[in-house]
Amino acid sequence: MSTHAKRERLLLADLLEAAGPQAPTLCEGWTCRDLAAHVVVRERRPDAAGGLLLKVLKERLDRAMAEYAAKPYEELVQLIRTGPPRLSPYALKQIDEAANAVEFFVHAEDVRRAQPDWSPRTLDPVFSDALWSRLEKLARLTGRRSPVGLVLRRPDGRTAVAHKGVPVVTVTGEPGELTLFCFGRQAAASVDLEGEKEAVSRLTVAQLGI
Repeated sequence: MSTHAKRERLLLADLLEAAGPQAPTLCEGWTCRDLAAHVVVRERRPDAAGGLLLKVLKERLDRAMAEYAAKPYEELVQLIRTGPPRLSPYALKQIDEAANAVEFFVHAEDVRRAQPDWSPRTLDPVFSDALWSRLEKLARLTGRRSPVGLVLRRPDGRTAVAHKGVPVVTVTGEPGELTLFCFGRQAAASVDLEGEKEAVSRLTVAQLGI
């Protein structure tokens, strides 16, 4: 496994373990047990994971989620920590980095920021740049349902257009915070929003993300 994805995987496992199975997450309606089951199904049940995007597979996904959620919580966390099966595409370094670095970062913050005593995490510059590079590629996808024009801006001025339209809202923040915002965690992201008041209000409750 590559550096960023492996680190975020281990961090997510540690956070899930510390929080416990019944702790809340930023994923509406999901406890840490539900989130752990989601991560395991995504890596180990490709036949069901397609239900995340395809309605025709939703029932199969729900069954797989219920099956894994019924397992001992410690087992779920250990499956996340040890990684995917050897024959899984996620076992390949390039795929692991492309698919999991952002996924695990977001889910780690789902656990961290749902707890009452959470504290901000300072990301190293290399990882921040990696998140920004990935976000640039995914911006249009994550912002496709934005009800307004959406521009992402780093503090150093670099920008990415997530959705064309008017009026325009510019969201400024560090790459990690912009990532959370674009993946539907607007309320939990530490960002500044510039634009018409109504446009900002509509954006903050929009269904962003993949």
